[in-house]
Amino acid sequence: MAKEKLVKEITAMDEDFAKWYTDVVSKAELMDYSSVKGCMIIRPYGYAIWENIQSILNSMFKATGHENVYMPMFIPESLLQKEKDHVEGFAPEVAWVTHGGNEKLEERFCVRPTSETLFCDHYKDIIQSYRDLPKLYNQWCSVVRWEKTTRPFLRSREFLWQEGHTIHATAEEAQAETVQMLNVYADFAENYLAIPVVKGVKTEKERFAGAENTYTIEALMHDGKALQSATSHYFGDGFAKAFGIQYTDKDNKLTHPFQTSWGCTTRLIGAVIMTHGDDNGLVLPPAIAPTQLIVIPIATHKAGVTEKATEIYEKVNKICRAKIDLGEQSPGWKFAEYEMKGVPLRLELGPRDIENNQCVICRRDNGEKIVVSLDELEDKISQLLAAVHEGMFNKALERRNQMTYDAHNSEEMKEIADNKPGFIRAMWCGERECEDALKESVGVTSRCIPFNEEQLSDTCVCCGKPAKHMLYWGKAY
Repeated sequence: MAKEKLVKEITAMDEDFAKWYTDVVSKAELMDYSSVKGCMIIRPYGYAIWENIQSILNSMFKATGHENVYMPMFIPESLLQKEKDHVEGFAPEVAWVTHGGNEKLEERFCVRPTSETLFCDHYKDIIQSYRDLPKLYNQWCSVVRWEKTTRPFLRSREFLWQEGHTIHATAEEAQAETVQMLNVYADFAENYLAIPVVKGVKTEKERFAGAENTYTIEALMHDGKALQSATSHYFGDGFAKAFGIQYTDKDNKLTHPFQTSWGCTTRLIGAVIMTHGDDNGLVLPPAIAPTQLIVIPIATHKAGVTEKATEIYEKVNKICRAKIDLGEQSPGWKFAEYEMKGVPLRLELGPRDIENNQCVICRRDNGEKIVVSLDELEDKISQLLAAVHEGMFNKALERRNQMTYDAHNSEEMKEIADNKPGFIRAMWCGERECEDALKESVGVTSRCIPFNEEQLSDTCVCCGKPAKHMLYWGKAY
């Protein structure tokens, strides 16, 4: 009954997806609401997930030659104003500091919404020669954007992220960096988060403020909405010119370098919840799960059960992130609790299992129970963790494929958008007017032009003129 009661506390996904989501993040103890409107408290379990994300990505960034740095959290207004498109893009979301103590500041400071301007101000002081290039930097920090509508992990006024900032001697190097880092994000999403993504380039309308090109990975959530999960931006030499960054090249000529930036945020936790979760709570990919296996002894009042379970826990904890629950609650309550928290594997051990030199392992992703010999436990756990990841990825990919539709005209597109949640693939003429019209009449936004475009037809889905690109469209978070 305890399990039944606990599960009922989560609103069913099909009944109210938004309520299901907030139930899960709250009841799985990932976050709590704070007294600062629009800002959230990330609780230990939620932060442990972020730490695992951070640790894996940090290793991937360093493997590609990047170094971590830290910039101030305040940006002088005069510095922010130097790149016109950039400041216009962020102006509505900027939080300003106007006083220091009781004194009004001579110049306002904004609390960083992103750090391009700070990096540029630094680059102009440290780059003089081609020998100083490239600079491959990354920063882990929080940023502030004064969002009107917030939702835990997906959109908050302060959030944690990483922002990569690099500067190069040539446009070719910078462009290669932009694509390389997008591929790092795609690799991470698919091989660590078990989330299939579409890689592509944003339209001009959807580009990052001040960028010449923005690349994105787009994921599809359980409810058929898209989630932009990470982006990578090519700036050309626009920022360098605005900030007076120059270097002497090999021919002793003064020239401007080329820049990139790229980032992802705690929004990835929201992506994991909405891609893999179910009506029992979280389903966590093994790579980022704070606990990969929970040991639950059955009938602990019987002699030897607790001791044997502890012995097994100490053994498996050497090969994965394991915990043992020796609490007084019933096994059923514990099963529901760790299902809620998305623990990938549950190991059950009772007196009869001990007699037979075995245990039962249950997979969170599909509920399958496997009897495992205690002599083969280490090898089997490694195999099962890999199988859980593969099962989660394949399930998400199959759902995305089933929820991806092709449209050949605006009427067909509207019918799909109104009745079939998911991605819509359709051809586009390249004109902003059609992009705006589809948002207004169909209610979808352009997600990206995929790297692997297909020619679905010769004409634009909106205006019927010759098509230039195939786009992924959809409703999005």
